Amino acid sequence: MSDPNEFSRRSFVVGASAALAMTQLPESAAPTGPGAAALLELSAVQAIGSVNRGEVSAERYASVLLGRCAELRRLNAFIALEPERVLEAARGLDLKRRAGGTLGPLFGLPIPVKDSVNTADYPTTAGTPALRHFRPAQDAPVVAALRAAGALVLGKTNLHELSYGWTSDNLAFGAVHNPYDTARIPGGSSGGTAAAIAARMAPLGIAEDTEGSIRVPAAYCGIAGFRPSTGRYSTRGCVPISPLFDQVGPHARTVADLALFDSVVANDWAPLSRPSLKGVRIGVVRDYWFAGLDGEVDRLTTTALDRLRAAGAEIVESKLPGLAELIGYTTNQIQNHDVRVELARFLKEYHAGVTFEGVVKRASRDIQETFRSDVLPEGTGFVSEADYKTARDVHLPALRRLYAEYFATYGVAAIAFPATLIPPPAIGDDGPFMINGEPVTFETAVARNIAPGSTAALPGLVLPVGLTASGLPVAMEFDGAAGSDRTLLALGLGFEEALGRLPAPPI
Repeated sequence: MSDPNEFSRRSFVVGASAALAMTQLPESAAPTGPGAAALLELSAVQAIGSVNRGEVSAERYASVLLGRCAELRRLNAFIALEPERVLEAARGLDLKRRAGGTLGPLFGLPIPVKDSVNTADYPTTAGTPALRHFRPAQDAPVVAALRAAGALVLGKTNLHELSYGWTSDNLAFGAVHNPYDTARIPGGSSGGTAAAIAARMAPLGIAEDTEGSIRVPAAYCGIAGFRPSTGRYSTRGCVPISPLFDQVGPHARTVADLALFDSVVANDWAPLSRPSLKGVRIGVVRDYWFAGLDGEVDRLTTTALDRLRAAGAEIVESKLPGLAELIGYTTNQIQNHDVRVELARFLKEYHAGVTFEGVVKRASRDIQETFRSDVLPEGTGFVSEADYKTARDVHLPALRRLYAEYFATYGVAAIAFPATLIPPPAIGDDGPFMINGEPVTFETAVARNIAPGSTAALPGLVLPVGLTASGLPVAMEFDGAAGSDRTLLALGLGFEEALGRLPAPPI
């Protein structure tokens, strides 16, 4: 994505299907009654335990979450939400528990699903008009795995159209609003899931990441996000950009919840315990990830590194020569080539009833302009087959070797850096942003730091590190070596303890 997408400056418009559903919420779904506020603050692990023990019914818990969704419908986090469907599924789970049935590891947990992931009982719109009524025949494997573990789908969350941007300012279904400041973006493309988790509509949700679409929203909404090593979870049934970069993953408010999601979807039940950070080596590359930071981001990430040092971690300063050049040769070229191939394949395979050309023709104007410029023939950013093969077969392997050599040379457990250069900008502000007196483009400010990890197929964990003076979240990302997912999550338990968590958004 060579240029940031345009932003809507029109009034907030709620997605029609979600708005209609919200008006039909039963009285039992009101977020009131004994213990409702406490239920909203439960982590996924805590909520599952409470439902398993019979301390609260699955129906009661789902009702409280649905009430919160209705209360905060102005955030526009959902495209589709059907309360009666959710409550009926929850009642079925309660019957199963009372009958002595086997309870899965996610039993009774309502999970919001990004609306680019196929679900058999809801449309999968990908946030674009041509797919508004597309109903897949079956769940994507990731959704099937969660349901098999006892979870239920809470609804389908709003996103940046076709996942092609970082704002979630969707011109077709309305902008998603940041719970910490509703005038600001929640990040994208998985902005609806992140906003829902931050606003206590649910403790755990499905997001998806090609170039930051899990990590930017997690950073901007003050929650935890995990992008696993590319290929760790199946991405079948997910609206694609590039199979070389696409990866589904979770949003949550705790690392333990991210780890539970990982165990279920990857079927990896290796136990995790919170490690001591004493002697843990954390890499810091200042000439790439720390250059040109907003003052508040610089202040909060410096404080975060100090906290990690105080907890016993060793900060290993180094350089990573050639990184910027290799990202410039690979990330956009591969995405802008692959989307026209992979999206066409998806539409045909899942019988969406529309072609790639039809989707683009009916897309919102900002997406049309981006595709005309960077994806379609005759555009200035069009990627030829020759250039694509060079990016894929020469530069991408070189980038991944660079990382492998870095981890081997310095012996670091993770690389740490600020997830973005700036706090969340206002909806409609497409930059440039003045940072230390210099103009910085939107793409650089929001996506420069997160692009390398996903291009190199690394696992990345985003954790909040504090709020700016004006109350906006700032986050750090921790990238591990490819395949080190469980190790990174275990370290994340220690990082989380050292860094703390953010207070709930003041909404």
